[in-house]
Amino acid sequence: MVQLDNDCFAFGGPMMAVEPALALLAGRVGPVTATETAPLTDALGRVLAADLVAPFNVPPHDNAAVDGYAVFFDDLAADGPTVLPVRARVAAGQWLGRPAARGEAVRIFTGAPMPAGMDTVFMQEDCRSDGASVTLPAGNRRGVNRRLAGEDVREGSVVLAAGRRLRPEDIALAASLGHATLEVRCRLRVAVFSTGDELRQPGQALEPGAVYDANRYALIALLTRLGCAVTDLGILPDRFETIRDALAEAAAGHDALITSGGMSTGEEDHVKPAVEANGRLDFWRLAIKPGRPVALGRVRDAVFVGLPGNPVAVVVTFLRIARPILLRLMGALDEAPRPIPVRAAFAHKKKPGRREFLRGSLMREPDGALAAMKYPRDGAGVLSSLVESEGLIELPEDLARVEPGMIVDFVPFKEFL
Repeated sequence: MVQLDNDCFAFGGPMMAVEPALALLAGRVGPVTATETAPLTDALGRVLAADLVAPFNVPPHDNAAVDGYAVFFDDLAADGPTVLPVRARVAAGQWLGRPAARGEAVRIFTGAPMPAGMDTVFMQEDCRSDGASVTLPAGNRRGVNRRLAGEDVREGSVVLAAGRRLRPEDIALAASLGHATLEVRCRLRVAVFSTGDELRQPGQALEPGAVYDANRYALIALLTRLGCAVTDLGILPDRFETIRDALAEAAAGHDALITSGGMSTGEEDHVKPAVEANGRLDFWRLAIKPGRPVALGRVRDAVFVGLPGNPVAVVVTFLRIARPILLRLMGALDEAPRPIPVRAAFAHKKKPGRREFLRGSLMREPDGALAAMKYPRDGAGVLSSLVESEGLIELPEDLARVEPGMIVDFVPFKEFL
């Protein structure tokens, strides 16, 4: 199971920068899930448990890239058209059935195996045929329109590495190698709950002082998209005993527990003592905005991640903090998002020493360069800022002010898929 040292960070200690926090995680969290055999139809988004090695070449034989005529290049005239008799026809899935003869052409179709020895294919649009013979134009080079055996995949090569989260194209490649099943990691079992007497389920009546629980639905959607098996524990009231018992029960059947809210030290914040009653809380006060109160610990044998209560902070800290933790627990390879350097089309003042994430979208400036425009409202509770933005503008700790025209990092939300 995950190993987290007791001296990680004391509650209320100094704030830590994002990168050192992620580096610490990398050394202390490892895969917890077993493996299983899954059919290709259930492999999308799963983590490959073992290297997939090509058992043969793809394509397995030289084949035609176009419909046309296969010939020996050395049979072609050097200074003009060549006329050759057409003595055979080969379609995809067929073989010539005999050695090709010098001085003949073979009518061939896309994907059909090249007759042994023939090395060049003329497109049918470039040729003239009367059925018995074909006139081939001058100017083609040797090997044109011929796909070589192993051109796509070489026998014995690792085509998909263990730890890869499988995409549609990966599954297609596995199928092309004859695999009907793949050895994958079992889905990470994650339990999610919200805390707060003010929270209501969507669809319920909303009395004064109450709000609908959006965080839990955001987390369930993010976890599902990550490929986790999610258990929805609903909304827990602000009661120490209730939260303590729910955590203990959930830890018995899950690899990770995730909550939002209740991580401060107020009279109605009971998550911290509830976690400590069942395990250990190594609290993280990250130098990050939004989302400073992020907690990492253990509840018995399950990893615990506590996220902030504001919805924007929940999404941002999930993407940048919780997601890397979960991927390591899943046994997945590093999938750090790749920022795009773009011009800033805004001015912004920030506090030095803190990583800041702004919501924004890309635009084209008159000279064609990409620029990031900041969403006009920065509040951690402005959920519409996520809906109406294309990604995050990430500002480093040492920056104090953004001026129009400066280069900033933009991370599209699609980088987290």
